[in-house]
Parts: sequence; structure tokens; C-alpha cells
Amino acid sequence: MKTIVIGHRNPDMDSIVSAIGYAEFKRASGVGNVFPARCGNTNERIDFALGKFGVEVPQFVADVYPRIEDVMERNVVCIHNESPIYQAMTRFGEDRFRGLPVVNDNRSCIGLLSAFKLGKYLFPPLENLSSSRIVEASIAHIRDAIRGILVTGTEDTSIFPRTLVVAAMLTESFKKRLEQLDIPSTVLIVGDRWNIHELSIKAGVPAIIVTNNFHPPAHILDLARKHGTTMITSSNDTATTVLLARAAVTAGQMLSPDFISLNAETTLRQARMDLAMASQFAFPVLGPQGRLQGIISKSDLLKPVPRQLILVDHNELQQAVAGAEEVPILEILDHHRIATPPTQQPILFINRPVGSTSTIVADTFRQARIPIPKHIAGLLMCGLISDTLNLTSPTTTQVDREIMAELSKACGIKPRDLASEIFSVGSPLASLSMKEVVTADCKEYPDRGVIFSVSQIEEISFAQFELKQEKLIAELEKYREAHGYFFSSLLVTDVNTQNSILLVRGSESFTRLIDFPEAGPHAWRLDGIVSRKKQLLPYLTSQLARMA
Repeated sequence: MKTIVIGHRNPDMDSIVSAIGYAEFKRASGVGNVFPARCGNTNERIDFALGKFGVEVPQFVADVYPRIEDVMERNVVCIHNESPIYQAMTRFGEDRFRGLPVVNDNRSCIGLLSAFKLGKYLFPPLENLSSSRIVEASIAHIRDAIRGILVTGTEDTSIFPRTLVVAAMLTESFKKRLEQLDIPSTVLIVGDRWNIHELSIKAGVPAIIVTNNFHPPAHILDLARKHGTTMITSSNDTATTVLLARAAVTAGQMLSPDFISLNAETTLRQARMDLAMASQFAFPVLGPQGRLQGIISKSDLLKPVPRQLILVDHNELQQAVAGAEEVPILEILDHHRIATPPTQQPILFINRPVGSTSTIVADTFRQARIPIPKHIAGLLMCGLISDTLNLTSPTTTQVDREIMAELSKACGIKPRDLASEIFSVGSPLASLSMKEVVTADCKEYPDRGVIFSVSQIEEISFAQFELKQEKLIAELEKYREAHGYFFSSLLVTDVNTQNSILLVRGSESFTRLIDFPEAGPHAWRLDGIVSRKKQLLPYLTSQLARMA
């Protein structure tokens, strides 16, 4: 089972580093197969922090929807289209499926072989018993099916209807029987009745199978060679040899060419809908050129998915990686408002009113008395500095200050120096497109029957903002329309002055309630406001309440 520790969509510094830090904590606590991940792009500041402390960017996970590849059987028991169905019958017992994929030389699936269809062929209804003597196969396939040994002649590899004839009668009776046979299609199955052999060879029977491991005497072999008769010995008795010879037809002859196949990337939800009414017994999973990658049955669609999630820096499904609602959520570590998804069982949920999730992660190390590795301490400092604007945000608590001091000591870096480096790297307004500015750290919130978005960026001054204000407003409106939000907002924060400017595009019934000083069309000045979580979001929801 794989455990993925992951932050919210459009991740910020705290979301990325807390995922890395908590995955490290779980591994240090003895939990195996735990990995940090992200469901959005990093930015220059995050890349700077990861590079500074020698940590790779977490793996990108676009979604965690359960897929066919999560539950399919990869070690597929299959059969080549040129193999006799006897091999198929022996392989049905090797797996739990009631059918086998049939493949060609390129391992491309060309059909399915049904155990029911084979059973009906080998044991036909009473009214069709006479047809059971006819086998559409080559002599080579018959010899292979009975596991016989060629003792004289050649194996005919052409496939056409052959009549299995058992010489279980007196010689005189057999002479009359020979007159009734279609000699060129006859395959005689007989024991050590050498007089029958001699009559058959002289009559032109092309192939004789000698049962019970009897070996023909020299004069019979000489006669067979003279007439070009193929002779094969079988170690089985006559009844068994006949049964095995019936199974000499190839899988390619018996397959069902029309079948439903699946793609490994198909979600289980989609597969359940697509296969609900299908009567097929098994479903091959095919890759490029139709190559067989796996197989699945309907019962496999109910299997538990081999991955689970730990959410950090968020607890709302609207902000979580796509598909989070369809996989088990084991734990949640967050410092935002509570809007948790329902879970099937009790989970560990840590939600603390502190300045960053990095604080919570660092405190788990402290409480467990596990030393924080130097590089992890440095990363968690970056998350704490970013989310609290180096402990100046109103969200900062005494716990944040204590943790900051401990992290600083662990990595040997002063918070002031690290903060200076972080905020001097990569001005979002200077390095990102307007679309990226709006979406880089954007969160979606449902409230009072509407859905809105709040984005935030931090700058070291408003100089770049003043140059791009109009373009930002236009991009914000475009983003709002594309997602159908009631309103979309962007908080641009000056980390030096601890002031912000708020841009909002949306319903006028809402924007006219904003009572901060205006800073231009669709813009308001929010002096002393720097926290989206503790200051801006409560204000926005209170204005929505006024509307209601």
C-alpha cells in the first residue's frame, strides 16, 4: 500500500514543504512506502527553497482516481492463437477467470477463449454426438495435443476437417468400415492390432495413432514408409487419446473475436458504468497496438485501491487533488477553517490555529522526540516564514515563534536571513504570466450556496502591481467566468509594509458591499491586512452573510 502525503491544488511554499516534512516524519516513525507529492506547479521561491536544502521537487500527481491499472491482474495467463485448445483447458485452472485472452506473435490480443464454449465443443449435446468425431486440425496439432511421438512419415501442418476413427471391431467388420470412410481425412486410432494397421496402410489411411505406447513392428513400419503413412505413438489408452485428439483444434479457431477491452488508464468509476450490463466473463487490458497488459473481472472493480492519502495544509475536497474523495484519507494536518470530507473510518485529524502547517509538522517531530534532519528543518522554516511573513502576520502564535527558534537552531540559519533570501527571489508579478499570478496560489471556497476563489501573491513592493493592475483585473474576470464563480479575488501583499491591495471581479451585489478604501476600478486598499486565512476570508464570508 502506497501512502501519498499531498498538499492542496495550486500549492504554496507551506503546502509543498509540509508534505515533504510529514512524509519524512512518517518514515522516521517506521511507516514504509510513504511519499510526498504535489498536485500543482511550484514557483521560483519554492524551487529556491528546495534547491537551497538539496531536496528534489515532489512528484506531480494530477489525480488519484482509482484506475483499472490499480486492480488489474498483471501476470496474465493467456494462450497463443496457434496453440491447441488442450493447452487452454490446462491453463483455466491456473487463474480465477473463466476465459483466456488469445494472443498472436506480437502479444496483441485478438480474442477471448471461453471455458463454456470449449466445454460445449468437447462435450456436445446428444443430437450432435456424431459430429464429435470431426476435428478441424492438422496432424501436427493432433500429435501435440496427445503428446505423441512421430515414428514414421511426416506431420501434415494443414488444417482441415479430419475424422477420428477407432478400430474397436473384428477384422472383417473393419474391412467394411474402411469402405465407408473418407480415407484422405481419416485418422485411425488403434492399439496393437497389427492386421488392422496393415489393412489401413494398404487402403491409404494417411495417419495412424498407436495407443498404449505400443511400438509397431518392423514390417508395419516398412509398409508405412512405403505408402507414406504417418504413424504416431501415444502413451495413453485409446479412450484418453481420442479425448485429447478432440482438443487439437487451435485457440485461434475457437476464440470470440468480438470482445470488450479496457485501457489501464480508465477510471474504475467509468469502468463500472461501462461494464454494468456486459455479459463477458473477463476483460483484457490492452496497451499500444493492442498488446496485452493485464486482465480484469467485474469483481476486481470492487477491490480496494492500493494507495491512500494524507492531506496537509487543507481539509476541503474542493482544494484537494482530484479523486481524493474516492481513495482512503488516513490523516489530515491543517491550520485553516474546517470543512472536512466524510471518511469511512476514524482518522487522525490535527487542525491547530497556528501560522502554518509547517509548524504542526515540526511539532510532530518534537512530540515524538525524533530529531529533525537539518534539511527538513530548513524547509519547514521556509514554510513558516512564507505563511507568516516571517512571524509578522496576525496568524502568528507563540507556538510558531517557539518552533521557528528550534528550526533555526537545527539548521543553523537565522530566520531573518532566510526570509530575506526567500522574498527577494522571484517576484510573481515580474516572473509569471497574468494567468499564473491568478492561479499560482488560488483556493476555492463554498459558502452560503455560492462558490468563490481567493488568490494571494507576496511582493516586496507595489511597483510591479501598478504596471499590471489592469491586465490582472481582466485575467481575474476571465478566470471567474471560466469556472462560474460568484466572484474571484486576488490579494496582493507587500511584505515590507504589511499592506495589501484586493482585486475582486464578480457580482455587483457583492462588490458594492466591500467597504475598504478604493484603489481604482475593482480594487481596494487593505492596510494592515496580510492573511488570507485569518483576515480576508472571514471578511468575505461576513459580506456574503450580509447579502443573505
